[in-house]
Amino acid sequence: MNIHEVLKHYWGYDSFRPLQEDIIRSALSGDDTLALLPTGGGKSICFQVPVLAKDGLGIVVSPLIALMKDQVENLNKRGIKAVAIYSGMSKREIDIALDNCAYGEVKFLYVSPERLETQLFKARVQKMNINLIAVDEAHCISQWSHNFRPAFLRLRKQIQTYLNPRSILGLTATATPGVIKDICQQLAIDPREGAKVY
Repeated sequence: MNIHEVLKHYWGYDSFRPLQEDIIRSALSGDDTLALLPTGGGKSICFQVPVLAKDGLGIVVSPLIALMKDQVENLNKRGIKAVAIYSGMSKREIDIALDNCAYGEVKFLYVSPERLETQLFKARVQKMNINLIAVDEAHCISQWSHNFRPAFLRLRKQIQTYLNPRSILGLTATATPGVIKDICQQLAIDPREGAKVY
């Protein structure tokens, strides 16, 4: 399905909101992208549609368990297979979730930045066909990482070392010019190398 067919099939919408299509096409073309959309502006569709339009898995890095659970529930209600891995799950539950991402029909895997650093995740992700890494609430990279979530600062290294997605998409609602610059630097989203900022 093309992106308009995906939007209509899963969400029932006939057209995208302003900037959504530009962001989606940027991600699909393999350009690293930072998307700034207001709350309620449809950020999730910007990474969900390109993942659904291509083969492979979308890994969504999210700072909060509640956000992960909410998005996974909403995707599953639409008939889209999605899972989240978070603290409190048993090793067996995590094993099953990772197996389903590598060998099943799961399209979205939601994880915290800390999860990317575990040896189990690093070993199992090698078997996954990753087409996009989405960093949701990307302002956390700048606002939290320097204080109590240092794993956000190490995201770029994790992505470049062993995830190797076709593209990276950072998403946030609001950010000052300084925060935008910091996000781009931390995620290696470099407009001089063809990356896009919307």
